[in-house]
Amino acid sequence: MRLRTLTSLLAALVLLALASSPAAAITSGELDGERHPYVGLMVAQTASGAPLWRCSGTLLSPTLFLTAGHCTQAPAAHVEIWFDADVEAGIPANGYPFSGQVGGTPYTHPNYNPNAFFLYDLGVVVLDRPVYQSSYGALPQLNELDRMAKRRGLQDVTFTAVGYGLQQSFPDPASFLANNKRIRMLATPHLLQINTPGFTGDFSMLLSNNSNTGGTCFGDSGGPNFIGNSNVVGGVTSYGLNGSCGGTGGVYRVDRADDLNWLYGTFGSLLP
Repeated sequence: MRLRTLTSLLAALVLLALASSPAAAITSGELDGERHPYVGLMVAQTASGAPLWRCSGTLLSPTLFLTAGHCTQAPAAHVEIWFDADVEAGIPANGYPFSGQVGGTPYTHPNYNPNAFFLYDLGVVVLDRPVYQSSYGALPQLNELDRMAKRRGLQDVTFTAVGYGLQQSFPDPASFLANNKRIRMLATPHLLQINTPGFTGDFSMLLSNNSNTGGTCFGDSGGPNFIGNSNVVGGVTSYGLNGSCGGTGGVYRVDRADDLNWLYGTFGSLLP
């Protein structure tokens, strides 16, 4: 499976978040089942309740949900979230895309700019009521991913990408709809680039997207990329470089000071 987001035009048409454009679903992966019950599917809505786009995200605590900034940006005023492993199976009885298991208010990184979304592509949703799980995702330590840039054989550095969305890219609208399954899936992409001048800078990284490791595609933006097999969110799925969900996937890092300062400074009372 692959995770990534759709372009803004497709998002408006098919309820997916922003391909380099924001990213969206897991390809060449496997069903997640109940391995990550704290990873959820969100739908952003206008103030009047009209659905805008869908993304993925991670519960960090009973009331704080981590996702991408382009998933929480205006005109999103409210968010509905589902944590079922197979949201598709319950439609329409589960209320998708209007009424989820819990609602919440979206907040976007204060330095986020939609014209350069990849620089501060981080957002959160504060839930209206607690959602209790046996475990939650965790934030990384400051600059935790820098150590990976010094290791040889980056192909051996893996992440666990989790999210909902397209299971493969689509050549036309009909094929898109056929692969538009709202099922939680996972992939284990390899680290390709980190701390490189220019492209990824020190704020993002590139992970593999291929049939061997899986990767991200349209519909999984905001979903977690856990470090190895841990519950630590190294970054959130942010952008793709082409419309076929192949080659590489861009991940916005969460281990930088500006991100952690915002999260702990503004939402510290909601974090463990």
